[in-house]
Amino acid sequence: MKRPKLKKASKRMTCHKRYKIKKKIREHHRKLRKEAKKRGHKKPKKDLGVPNSAPFKEAVLREAELKKQLLEELKQQQKLDRQKEQGIKRKLETNSDDKPVNEKSEEEFEQCKTKKAKLTKQNPKKLHCQELKKIIEISDVLLEVLDARDPLGCRCPQVEEAILQNGFKKLVLVLNKSDLVPKENLENWLNYLHKELPTVVFKASTIQRGKKITKVKRKIAPLKSKVCFGRESLWKLLGGLQETYGRAIQVGVIGFPNVGKSSIINSLKQEGICNVGIAMGLTRNMQVVPLDKQITVIDSPSFIVSPLNSSTALALRSPTSIELLKPVEFASAILSQADARQVVLKYNVPNYKNPEEFFTTLAQRRGLHQKGGGFNIEAAAKVLWSEWTGASLAYYCHPPASWTLSPHFNENIVTNMRKGFDLEELEKNNAKSVQAIRSPSLANSILFWSSGLTNGVAEEKDIPEELPKQKGSRQKDDTMVSDQESVHNEDVDEKIPNKSPAQEITEELLPKKSTADEPSATRSFVLDKITKEDDAYDFSTDYI
Repeated sequence: MKRPKLKKASKRMTCHKRYKIKKKIREHHRKLRKEAKKRGHKKPKKDLGVPNSAPFKEAVLREAELKKQLLEELKQQQKLDRQKEQGIKRKLETNSDDKPVNEKSEEEFEQCKTKKAKLTKQNPKKLHCQELKKIIEISDVLLEVLDARDPLGCRCPQVEEAILQNGFKKLVLVLNKSDLVPKENLENWLNYLHKELPTVVFKASTIQRGKKITKVKRKIAPLKSKVCFGRESLWKLLGGLQETYGRAIQVGVIGFPNVGKSSIINSLKQEGICNVGIAMGLTRNMQVVPLDKQITVIDSPSFIVSPLNSSTALALRSPTSIELLKPVEFASAILSQADARQVVLKYNVPNYKNPEEFFTTLAQRRGLHQKGGGFNIEAAAKVLWSEWTGASLAYYCHPPASWTLSPHFNENIVTNMRKGFDLEELEKNNAKSVQAIRSPSLANSILFWSSGLTNGVAEEKDIPEELPKQKGSRQKDDTMVSDQESVHNEDVDEKIPNKSPAQEITEELLPKKSTADEPSATRSFVLDKITKEDDAYDFSTDYI
């Protein structure tokens, strides 16, 4: 018999349907394009590499290669750990009846987890020490940046000792934020510090990243933040030293957090290259900035403050003090060192007997309220802490009455440090900058009693162990991490959160969930009942 032909379904359709499908496709593509534009999806820029004209090209390339090798090693170790974990899990499934085997496998599994945590998340303080050691070794000259409001409190004897042990290195002191100190006090500090080391008066300009300093017309008065003083004197000092060496020099900028290291580099370069902000400890890695063909400046992370220091030193110099201590405690420590009369005049507050009374009145003045109508004392304490650590409040310290040489210095060291510098020209330039700077009067600034030199940590061995609370939080974060490869690759790049004081203040001021307020809970319950009853109203039935 002849097999009948099987007819296939026709693909023909009406024009109306065909044009409708095309229209839908066009709309879909348009929607995708709009979403991509909103997201700001751009093509990845091609890495041009290091140019041949750049100084220290070989050193930069070596560092990049080392970083790549370290990342590859970390990835391989993570892969091996994952394989071991999978093998241990299989053994557990197979040998479920044998108890001793299970105990051993669990121990191995825990060991693998601890190893992974160590690899993926290192202590940031140790990384800071490593970076600081590198900068001290590389640089020929080191600029120790001091806050002019408390210069003695910004000096670290441990770091200065490490510089002296590292060979023939030059150390120069830079008095930044000199516009927040009276002129008389600034001159006294210059005379005191100049006996030991060459000092430069400086007032850095606060520039945003990626912006350049433009020349201002004579008619318009220039803003305070954009004006820079002491730039020429520092340039001449470094240029003269470079001529004596007869080769290209590297200058390392070091100091405690929120002293103005990055802003000094930006003002020297006249461009916002380094990241600058209110938050303490923004720079976490070294950054090389070439000023010209002969001089290159290296930005460094801040010094690590030892916990043996006084509470005032921890509050003013340590970026983690807001997390470790309570805000009221460290703010009251700052208040205890300040003159009470001048504090009262500055903040427009009546006389106070204790710090709590001051914080309540400050909260009343600033309008900081808690949920329930009470004054937020903690928020007021945080406001005071942010003002004293920032670059807006004018306060000053008196230098010691009698000058004594630091214990880690000798007369020979002092003479060696001064060699190669034109000190007479430096004094003239400093005098000019002191006269040009608009400094506040003694009446408008607060007197502060300094706690002396702040001890720091220069070696990794001296770093104290983490608190149990911090360790617990870190372990919780480790358990949340999945075993996928993409997540492990992301964990290689460390992400250390650092909140600014302004952000913390705003978080404090926001309303929080209160479980203790019983009447408020009952009110909300009654309101929910009423809304439910209103929604359940049936319009079809007649209630007359």
